[in-house]
Amino acid sequence: MSKSSAAGRAAELRDQINEQTYRYYILNEPTVSDREFDALLDELIRLEAAHPELITPDSPTQRVGSDLTSSFPTVTHARPMLSLGNTYSSDDLREFDRRVRDRLGSEPFRYVAELKIDGVAISLTYQDGRLRCGATRGNGEQGDDITSNIRTIRSIPLQVRDVTVEGKPLGNFEVRGEVFMAKEDFVAMNAERELAGEKTFANPRNSTAGTLKLLDPKIVAGRPLATFTYYLTSDDHRLRSHADNLQLLKDLGFPTNPHWRACSTIDDVLAYCDEQERRRDELPYEIDGVVVKVDSLRQQEELGMISKSPRWAIAYKFEARTARTTMENITLQVGRLGTVTPVAELRPVLLAGSTISRATLHNADFITEKDIRITDTVIIEKGGDVIPKVDGVVLEERTESAEPYIFPEICPCPLETPLHRPEGEANYYCEHAECPWQIRGRIGHYASRAALDIEGLGAKVVDQLVTLGWVGSYADIYDLHRRRDDLAALERWGEKSADNLLAGIAQSRERPYFRVLFGLGIRHVGATVARTLAAEFNTIDRLMGATEEELTAVEDIGPRIAESVVRFFSDLGNHELIERLRAAGITFEGPARRVVTEADSPIAGKTFVLTGTLESYTREQVAALIEERGGKVTSSVSKKTDFVLAGAEAGSKLEKAGKLGVRVIDQTEFEELIR
Repeated sequence: MSKSSAAGRAAELRDQINEQTYRYYILNEPTVSDREFDALLDELIRLEAAHPELITPDSPTQRVGSDLTSSFPTVTHARPMLSLGNTYSSDDLREFDRRVRDRLGSEPFRYVAELKIDGVAISLTYQDGRLRCGATRGNGEQGDDITSNIRTIRSIPLQVRDVTVEGKPLGNFEVRGEVFMAKEDFVAMNAERELAGEKTFANPRNSTAGTLKLLDPKIVAGRPLATFTYYLTSDDHRLRSHADNLQLLKDLGFPTNPHWRACSTIDDVLAYCDEQERRRDELPYEIDGVVVKVDSLRQQEELGMISKSPRWAIAYKFEARTARTTMENITLQVGRLGTVTPVAELRPVLLAGSTISRATLHNADFITEKDIRITDTVIIEKGGDVIPKVDGVVLEERTESAEPYIFPEICPCPLETPLHRPEGEANYYCEHAECPWQIRGRIGHYASRAALDIEGLGAKVVDQLVTLGWVGSYADIYDLHRRRDDLAALERWGEKSADNLLAGIAQSRERPYFRVLFGLGIRHVGATVARTLAAEFNTIDRLMGATEEELTAVEDIGPRIAESVVRFFSDLGNHELIERLRAAGITFEGPARRVVTEADSPIAGKTFVLTGTLESYTREQVAALIEERGGKVTSSVSKKTDFVLAGAEAGSKLEKAGKLGVRVIDQTEFEELIR
């Protein structure tokens, strides 16, 4: 692949991954399976490995997703909660085994294989044997302090049993595990909710995640949460093996899964994986694979990690579940940018623990390629046991009356706008700015956590307010205080709900300019680009007056982004929205870019390239420290590079730095530079 082709594909992959990350973590509306997402990320990792100059600080390969929320205090994990590499094939497991053997040489080792519980990861910190803090995984570095909710889970001990390690009491330690709901408990809970007229949950994992984020521990206590623990570490003791730790956890009073197995060879691991995949339906809880770990903790430390993943562990994912059902209809869903997505309306079918009645059909080309027709018997797949999709058609069961699907030419909204498919694109678009479905999407995006973070203004509330005609744009949000009594009078609202929403709207006025800029929903302007634009054009008026040439002169702003920004601000309707937001007290000004000279900082004007993993900083933190002091971070090493900051597992950039004579520094030298 040529450099220009690789750059184009890398940009395309980043856009797709960032969109799916946003849908998963912010909107909770993912449209691809775990496996499809992993494939996109793996392709980008391979592409960047082949072309290191394409790596950007905001690439999805340089970070992991986050489930942080402003509703709970944030805690920093003493040790990062690493994400595991995924595989779906036995060949990949054997390749993992080869890499382990190559690094350990002739030293003997064994594996421990465990069930991969389909739940929510937590960290539990104990001091003097008592539970001190319970936290979510968050972004791996930091998580939400949900101790009050963790305390309601009866299987988690508030005080552990007395245990000694080599004669010394084990009292200060960290435990990690997975919170989940058993299948029968989940079904019973949904039955009770249905009888009470409440909305049922989609699947056990989603209901577990939602429950742990509830602000009222009394409600959490009423939910059937369970846990298995699988990790133990302590600064006070020299622990020796993962298998021993599982026994220690059990002795301390923690629930551990009984189905783990010590395996001498990778063949033993593969046999265990096959066995567990066959019996997964017999288990009382959902699993989606097997986790394989090197048993010796010393060898784990020796093997180390790559970026955010350990070299000593891997997750083997089971194949997706499938089921047959009938395609009853195909409807259209319109996104905030006018993208029209076809959706399969299915005869409800039970698949992998949840009832499936809808699935994405992606675009018109997907329907044509699969030759999907209304009334067809279709195969539904749950990739990674999470996202349903239509995998194919059972042609032998097709009826003679089934006709090829013709994509509609008119938007399904009441405005009945003709749809447009740009040349060379797979998607159709509704280009009417007043399309009510786009309005819903734009308002939802504006209120999302990464943007204005308006508590209480979720998708259902947005739908309700747009349907009532009370909100037609995100500027209308700030007029809702005039309807306080009307809000309180709505069914299932009441005065408290109305006041909470208005309080959340009031708090949004305090959000910084770059988040407001992201919330405006300009095409191609994600959270990182919004930060860049806000730093360079520190007022909305400066940005509104910027030309495409001025925009592309900013590093990381390409022609596509520049054209989109200019087009957005050339719309007089958007000008009116901004003036209304300004009048409502929204922040449209940020700090001016501070000019830092060499007198202020020894790294002012210097260019850095980062490679490897540092002990005390993430790449984002290092980049922020450099930029605050007038330096610049780029992705590739050249003659213009002043420093290559290298951490553990540094890659090919070190070799290139050596050839070009670029100075290489470590974390200690870097800290001396920025003092």
